[in-house]
Amino acid sequence: MDTLISPRHLRLHSTDNVIVAVDAFQAGQHVEDVTVKDRVPRGHKLASKPIALGEPVRKFGQIIGSASKSIAPGEWVHEHNLDFSSFVRQPDSRHETHSNGILPIEQQATFQGFRRANGRAGTRNYIGVLTSVNCSASVARFIAEAVQRSGLLDDYPMIDGIIPLVHGGGCALDVKGEGYEVLKRTQWGYATNPNIAAVLMVGLGCEGFQIGRWKEAYNLVESDTFRSLTIQEVGGTRKTMEAGIAAVRDMLPTAANVKRETIPASELMLALQCGGSDGYSGITANPALGAAVDLLVKQGGTAILSETPEIYGAEHLLIERASNPEAVTRLQSIIAWWEDYTARNKMEMNNNPSPGNKAGGLTTILEKSLGAVAKSGTTPLEAVYGYAEPVTAHGLVFMDTPGYDPVSATGQVAGGANILCFTTGRGSAYGCKPTPSIKLATNTPMYTQMIEDMDINCGDVLDGVSIEDKGREIFEQVLRVASGERSKSELLGYGDAEFVPWQIGATM
Repeated sequence: MDTLISPRHLRLHSTDNVIVAVDAFQAGQHVEDVTVKDRVPRGHKLASKPIALGEPVRKFGQIIGSASKSIAPGEWVHEHNLDFSSFVRQPDSRHETHSNGILPIEQQATFQGFRRANGRAGTRNYIGVLTSVNCSASVARFIAEAVQRSGLLDDYPMIDGIIPLVHGGGCALDVKGEGYEVLKRTQWGYATNPNIAAVLMVGLGCEGFQIGRWKEAYNLVESDTFRSLTIQEVGGTRKTMEAGIAAVRDMLPTAANVKRETIPASELMLALQCGGSDGYSGITANPALGAAVDLLVKQGGTAILSETPEIYGAEHLLIERASNPEAVTRLQSIIAWWEDYTARNKMEMNNNPSPGNKAGGLTTILEKSLGAVAKSGTTPLEAVYGYAEPVTAHGLVFMDTPGYDPVSATGQVAGGANILCFTTGRGSAYGCKPTPSIKLATNTPMYTQMIEDMDINCGDVLDGVSIEDKGREIFEQVLRVASGERSKSELLGYGDAEFVPWQIGATM
């Protein structure tokens, strides 16, 4: 090995005191003017100057923690010498967002989507089998599987499939509490998502989450696109299956009576997710997705950033971009709620990074969050929403969700997302129905290893492809998938087990 050859590396900001290893560093190699003292895995950090005990460690020009002991130039910086440390994060009042206005309608991109009766636009055309409680989950699955096996859908090529939307809650909860309200609006959000054409709601009968009460809350009546039944009232499993299959059969003609038409990209609502993040996430896939978000917002579209624990420590960067004081106030209150919530449960925000995150080069939640926020691009933050609340604003918005990917994405889809982009460095195997998920790999080795799961390789950013060009590639893929092209996760059949509402509050 020639120690005089400098391995590939990145200094992300002039004020940083660490360098990122694009390729693994070996002891004795020279990086800039530093001699490497330890082996540094790819995606990890090397100290580029002396860092005293307690001194902030900086990456992206931001603080990602403090040195837990003195760190010499050339040493590997990770859990053994870098600690999470909370600090006051002040938004920069001099910050300017990059909003150039919305393109005229004649210049906007388009996709081929489904126009719904209420005016909204879908990218898929599913029938959903919702469940009020886990006790009806198996019957809902039985109904969906029976319809799929029967060949009934063969006569309706405009139907993308039937989804059993089952979950683990619905009973032993406070029916006047927050947990009930979250489940109520999550169910409603899925029932009204523009990618859902018709809904069958299946319950047990005696559960806390009563279908009748839910229908009354939203003025729902039985129709050719909505049916409901309970196992106890119908008379058991077999009879409920038969009744459910008949209900789906009756709804199919109306649900299938659609065709794709040209719709402006302003009607796309893009959910932003990252999972299995690594040290490359904030360098390649996340900023590239952010560039795609900027393109979408310029078309008049909407992007939903979420995963509140994974913006912690970087929320000031969003506050700097807020277009109104209401968004600032709500985001600050959400962050305070999470600090209290984790403390009450004897946790801390830094518990979020997973073993896979750390193996991939992320040490603290502050570092992870700085990379995660890059998914949001550079446009103003227009609004902040609670979990599964209907998203009505255009532009970049934020939704409060946990960092756990399926729970977070469930909230976004309930909010109205009709397409989703998911960045991953370690290799997440996630897919979604009714909202198609486009998987973006942060690095080429993982993309090659999991090519059947990944839609786009963002690892070539490390080889010189610009963030802007990669963002354009992602945006164009979003338009193609929105128009009906199948994503990799769709081709693999993902989505039947990824409906995971946030179960907040006590289970009795």
